[in-house]
Amino acid sequence: MWKRILAAALLAAATAAAAQPVEPSAQQWREDLRVLAEQMPARHRNLYHTITREQFADAVARLDARIGTLPRHHVIVEMARIAAMVGDGHTNIAPTRDPRIGFHAFPLALYFFEDGLYVRAAAERHRALVGAKVVGIGPLSTAQAYAAVREIVGRDNEQNALFFAPHLLVMPEVLDALGMGAGPGKARFVFEQDGRRRTVELDQALPAPMMPPDTDLSFMPRPGWVDARAATPLWLRDAHSKFRLEHLEGGKTLYVQLNQVGDEKDETLAGFARRIEAAVEARKPDKLVLDLRLDRGGNGALVPPLIASLVRATPPGGPALFAITGRATFSAAQFVVNDLERYTGAVLVGEPTGGKANSYSDSRKIMLPHSGITVRVSTVWWQVDERDRREWSAPAVSVAYRFDDYRRGIDPALAAIAAYRPAPPLAELLAQADTPAAVRAAYAGWRGQALNRYADAQDAFHQAGHRLLGQGRAEAALAVFELWTQAHPEVGWGYEGQGAAWLAIGERERAIAAYRRALRLAPSSGAAADALLKLEAR
Repeated sequence: MWKRILAAALLAAATAAAAQPVEPSAQQWREDLRVLAEQMPARHRNLYHTITREQFADAVARLDARIGTLPRHHVIVEMARIAAMVGDGHTNIAPTRDPRIGFHAFPLALYFFEDGLYVRAAAERHRALVGAKVVGIGPLSTAQAYAAVREIVGRDNEQNALFFAPHLLVMPEVLDALGMGAGPGKARFVFEQDGRRRTVELDQALPAPMMPPDTDLSFMPRPGWVDARAATPLWLRDAHSKFRLEHLEGGKTLYVQLNQVGDEKDETLAGFARRIEAAVEARKPDKLVLDLRLDRGGNGALVPPLIASLVRATPPGGPALFAITGRATFSAAQFVVNDLERYTGAVLVGEPTGGKANSYSDSRKIMLPHSGITVRVSTVWWQVDERDRREWSAPAVSVAYRFDDYRRGIDPALAAIAAYRPAPPLAELLAQADTPAAVRAAYAGWRGQALNRYADAQDAFHQAGHRLLGQGRAEAALAVFELWTQAHPEVGWGYEGQGAAWLAIGERERAIAAYRRALRLAPSSGAAADALLKLEAR
């Protein structure tokens, strides 16, 4: 017995020692940096998909030259900056996940709401700060602080950065390295509350809690903490369960929450999906709501049975399918969104996702030999459609989440679903316009509605533009394609449409220029290539 106790004690001591931050020498840091510089290109699926080889090498060389003058936490933050330059959410150095980094955190929970950065919860000793708006950190405004910290976040898009930034902005080591701290253990925050501003110096940071990889648990209550919310909305009641369902409105709405793409100990995700079907069959709800706001990923191979069950549960004439997405919806949860978009008529509600349809994923670890810090790199390219250049999956119904909603325990996403009534699609509004001015006015009116804030209009541009062309209304069609290229100048299909419209109008040279630009942006565009061959052959 005593041998087992001793062995357990030695293992616990070894584990604790392994997690203690290490202070390498300057030479050891340089060796770690060299491993990073060699292994990231070797193990990443395509390290230079966003930056050039020269940009990466230059960033490594600049840090190498400064290592002898930088304290430990500065070196780590600069390494994180290099990893973030790669430009995908699965490639990173994460102080929020790596205990060997050993950063600390002030006992505040921040969140970027629609109306600003707020203290949504805090340890008891900072109770007076709960509900305060953060308007500055050190010498920087909140906007400047966010701009600084986003540069060390490995991200697929801005939503990814928005998710991680609040957790990093309470880490004194991060703030100090980015010029916002008053030393590695202190920082001055400027708060606004009840119409007054005050500056508070924080200096009692604790070891930063590590975030789990596949579920956002940051909203869950912490012992000894005070939360701003007076009531807990449905979506924040049980993040520890990977999935659950609940009947709302007397059975008219079936609410399904998926917090992680994974199996529970006593039920598989496929079994849960069959339970969704049975619940729909038994209660005949009007709406089926799938909530993905806390879902950071998991096992993407488990997604197809879920999608198949959702398809069977929402046939024509059956319950309307809605999916609530947010900044935490990422990785395998993005796979769920991808398939919802491809195989169902689901209406996306909420915020844009933290991932995107075509992305680098399946991160693998590189452990630096002296510091023990983990660098993660993406090893797989997941592609839904090579033409899909969207930075995220945008909701058809955008929902703003304000601090007062949180404080009162209100869920504006569920409220938006309850009030949802299908509106005329944008393609119809544009196709009914008779003149270029009418096209622009129709689009401005549609985009000006708050619920369409993030809605993606590209399919509507394509449908309406070619419909107008087919009806002989080339000038109106040209206005539609011009809206497309103004909103998405990096997408070639809008210029392809412009080429066809200019040709119909009789402007041959402008048509050629538009088709050439389309091919530069989308070399696989056969229509643009064929049209250009015919035009230039003349």
